Amino acid sequence: MNLRDKIRNRQARIGIIGLGYVGLPLATEFAKEGFEVTGFDVDASKVAEINAGRSYIGDVATEDVAAAVTAGKLSATTDMSKLHDMDAIDICVPTPLRKTRDPDLSYVVRAVEAVRARLRPGQLVILESTTYPGTTEEVVRPALEESGLKAGTDFYLAFSPERVDPGNQAYTTRSIPKVVGGVNEASTELATALYGSIISTIVRVGSTQAAEMVKLLENTFRAVNIGLVNEIAMMSRRMNLDVWEVIEAASTKPFGFMPFFPGPGLGGHCIPIDPFLLSWKARQNGFECRFIELAGHINGSMPSFVVERIGEALNTKKKAINGSHIHVFGVAYKKDVSDMRESPALDVLELLHRRGAVLSYTDPYVPTLEHGGIELTSVPEQDAAKGIDCAVICTNHSVFKYAEMPGRFPLIVDTRNALKGMTDDNVFRL
Repeated sequence: MNLRDKIRNRQARIGIIGLGYVGLPLATEFAKEGFEVTGFDVDASKVAEINAGRSYIGDVATEDVAAAVTAGKLSATTDMSKLHDMDAIDICVPTPLRKTRDPDLSYVVRAVEAVRARLRPGQLVILESTTYPGTTEEVVRPALEESGLKAGTDFYLAFSPERVDPGNQAYTTRSIPKVVGGVNEASTELATALYGSIISTIVRVGSTQAAEMVKLLENTFRAVNIGLVNEIAMMSRRMNLDVWEVIEAASTKPFGFMPFFPGPGLGGHCIPIDPFLLSWKARQNGFECRFIELAGHINGSMPSFVVERIGEALNTKKKAINGSHIHVFGVAYKKDVSDMRESPALDVLELLHRRGAVLSYTDPYVPTLEHGGIELTSVPEQDAAKGIDCAVICTNHSVFKYAEMPGRFPLIVDTRNALKGMTDDNVFRL
């Protein structure tokens, strides 16, 4: 039976390398659809949790993992030799930046090396990890072809960018359209058939490079527009204007405007990183992405701007940051999730720590925190008042009791407009 028939009959065995925010939701969806799925990860604790039927990802219900494990449709392992038994292999590993802001493909390379050592004819290999245009053709394909098998003929190879949005209940793995680009038509067709079994809309593009570029365009679009509105926020502060009022009024225009909102900086694994993957690749081709780099500079400066606002707020009480007790509400990178990757709240805390502030925080999604020499435990919201000189809203979790805050704290710096409509003199907005 060929791979297309195996996919159609739900007999294809699927391997997912990397069981994080991308890999585990994908594995669960394939298992729900009747496929036999094996998750591969170097983290033995994740493997143990999955095999025990428990989810450690907020967007994946433990009930779904447990049901898939009980039905024999989902298992996990650290044993990469089992990749040989898979019909389709999906690589969902991180692609961070080095300190020099060039891409670190070490996770991808190790995953590809593990696949190459077990590659057999007829397998489909798909890279989902966000990366620069050309990675699949320039890095993954040559490495896999060192096995002696030829991509597009002996085995099939494609790229399909992940589009995970943690905490988004409206758009999930099944409902977000999936972009697919293969090294040839056969590879694209098979990847389309595989994803089409669990995802409602598949968008085909003509190459792996185009698919890689799609992801970077999407996130660079967001990063640049957030950079623009962050600069407008800083400008509005100088002009004594309420940037939130301006954005709300501008949003009433039914065409030609899309609202973006300022904040303490960019967070998450994608938006703070992806534009630099693109600008790095552009430099390799002799092109300087000045616009993208500038947006990155503006977004990167926002934690310092927040600390400046905290200092201004404390000055109204004739206090300095040094020695003041500053309490931060929310340290995850976005509301209602536990994900702390690249969270701007961490930068705010570190800058305050360097200036001698006494720090505490509340975040029901993040019980403990260790960063830049700071070690803290989340304080229950009801206990977070006594002795605090200034509260800072960095992440606007839905569970926080915002209406009570102006009456509980002498000063509040609100970076998310969570206290919208409140005109108390002790509230300082971004």
